[in-house]
Amino acid sequence: MGRRSGGLIGIWAEQQRMAQRQREGQQQALLRQQRETERQQRAYERDVSRMQREQRAAYRRHRDADALRKTREIDERVAALEGLLAAGCRAPAFRVESLRRAEDVEPFAPGALAQPVPMPDQRHYSGRDGRARFERDWYAAQAAEARRLESLAAYRREYDAWAAARITEIREYNRGVAGTGEALAGGDAETVVDYFSAVLFSSTGWPDGFPREVSAAYDRGGRGFVLDWDLPGYEVVPETKGVKYLPSTDQEKEVARPVTQRRALYRSVLAQSVLLAVRELFAADRFGALESVALNGYVGGVDPATGLASRVCVASVVVGRQDFDRLNLELVAAVDCLTGALAGRLSGKPEERVAVAPLRTPDQVGGDVVVQGDGEEPDLLSMDPVAFEGLVAELFRARGLQAVTTRRSNDGGVDVDALDPDPISGGSIVVQVKRYRNTVPPSAVRDLFGTVQGAGANKGVLVTTSKFGPGSYTFANGKSLTLISGTELVDLLRQHGLRGRLGGAPETEVRPAPEGPAVPSDDHNLLGMVWRGSVALDVCALVCEGGRVLGDEWFVFYNNPSTPDGSVAMVPAAPGDRAAVRVGFDALPARADRLVLVAAVDPEVNPDADLRGFTEAGIRLRDGSGGELDRLDVSDGRGGETALVLGSFRRRAGGDWDFVIGGKGYAGGLGELVGDFGIEAS
Repeated sequence: MGRRSGGLIGIWAEQQRMAQRQREGQQQALLRQQRETERQQRAYERDVSRMQREQRAAYRRHRDADALRKTREIDERVAALEGLLAAGCRAPAFRVESLRRAEDVEPFAPGALAQPVPMPDQRHYSGRDGRARFERDWYAAQAAEARRLESLAAYRREYDAWAAARITEIREYNRGVAGTGEALAGGDAETVVDYFSAVLFSSTGWPDGFPREVSAAYDRGGRGFVLDWDLPGYEVVPETKGVKYLPSTDQEKEVARPVTQRRALYRSVLAQSVLLAVRELFAADRFGALESVALNGYVGGVDPATGLASRVCVASVVVGRQDFDRLNLELVAAVDCLTGALAGRLSGKPEERVAVAPLRTPDQVGGDVVVQGDGEEPDLLSMDPVAFEGLVAELFRARGLQAVTTRRSNDGGVDVDALDPDPISGGSIVVQVKRYRNTVPPSAVRDLFGTVQGAGANKGVLVTTSKFGPGSYTFANGKSLTLISGTELVDLLRQHGLRGRLGGAPETEVRPAPEGPAVPSDDHNLLGMVWRGSVALDVCALVCEGGRVLGDEWFVFYNNPSTPDGSVAMVPAAPGDRAAVRVGFDALPARADRLVLVAAVDPEVNPDADLRGFTEAGIRLRDGSGGELDRLDVSDGRGGETALVLGSFRRRAGGDWDFVIGGKGYAGGLGELVGDFGIEAS
């Protein structure tokens, strides 16, 4: 009995040992699983950390490269100003012969008429009625060929008549050019003034943005050309030396150019401009019309004593041809040459509009003074609407297109009908012109697109004396639409020998042509914010100059729902949006160059939350009526951060606005974020 009892105890003990080993095995497997999970988690965290470091490094490289690009652009502008005279001297001189037109006409191109009608092949006709069908088709082809030859002959006669008329027109024009040379050699005062004014206007030696206005007279007895010529203002020299990216604040910092360096370069630019203008005149004179040139250089601006626009003479020189021809302009120091070798006058402080006395003025010559250029160009803002449309049509014709203005009624919103004859990229173009001062509303761009579609045109062009906002450019992107702002229009007119300027009228809206829509007084955009996640967020906006807010009152949030001028305001969100900001980009202060949008966790509603659930975020760009124009994606939130820069709208040089995505996060919430923009949050 004892052994049997011991046997039962042994079996039980073995079972206990087996159970214990099983429990230990399960425990070890669980520990191994936990260690593997921890290892995978650490590997994942290392990968995430590495990816974030790489993203931050890539972002910094992008910002560094952007700052370097901007610095390089500034350096290139300064280099162009420093080498203005040398580059201009290397440009070919203007010649009367360049006005001549080659006696070339488009070759005769009959197109399909040049291809004979194919004759039927009897081998392809079989069957009992094959011969009858062949004869019928053969006679039909013979008749078609006869009609083709007749049409070809008629088309050839029309072409020959057109080509002869075109050659006659070109020869008549060239005879006029030859007459210009004779009039210059004879010293005809009107021809001399017109010709040498054209020399200055057509020169390729002047950088973009330099003024071109001349008042001139010609002294026939002394063969002297006397002119007042506009020079660029102090703003032509960049006040910024370069741009640096500051990683600590995620902002760009503009490095100011030393004042003494900027002033010295400006005086050099003025001296170079005077010397280059004189060089252009003498180089273009192959007829002995000029023995001397007297040039007075003027700069425009506002007189601080009166607050009115005025022109001040800052440079003056009288130089004879022989003295000027002895100079090596590509090597001279412009200021020393003008004031020393040529005994001219140059203001010591032109940036302060300190004037010099002109040595000789056009009205001292005794004849009529002819004024050409910017000062006498028609003001596009005050032109008659019909005349303005005619000028736009003339611009299109100067660019090689066929263009006519439409009738004043039943034109379907089309002011100019244009046709591009290019067989590949050409086609019909509908043109609308808007004489506005305020920003053109996006609704006008949408209306034009509807007109293009309704007319079956290839393209639509909207020309304005004003500018377009981001909503208009967003809507036009990717569509067969071209938007031409007022500044672009003036540049195009000058490029094609036409005249027009902006300004000279009160700073109020100009009424458009009767058939055009009025500019809405509430011209603005709505920025609707969307995101996924349950965390409560505050969306705010900062109106900034560079990386600094204009002032505490320009920080728009729940306790300050609007800027002082109402250009930016928090408004109720549209359906589908979670927050909204109304922005009148055209109404923002002139010194404001960016509008920054930020989001932060509401600490009262979610005191322990962060932005890890802030995903699929974006900004719905809407027009004033609420219509969605585009969606702008922004960065997702990250764990540990409670505030985030969504992005910023930044003003371009031409006055338009671009959106730049943000992404910088803050662990210290909204207070830390706005501190980077110069606001002390309480």
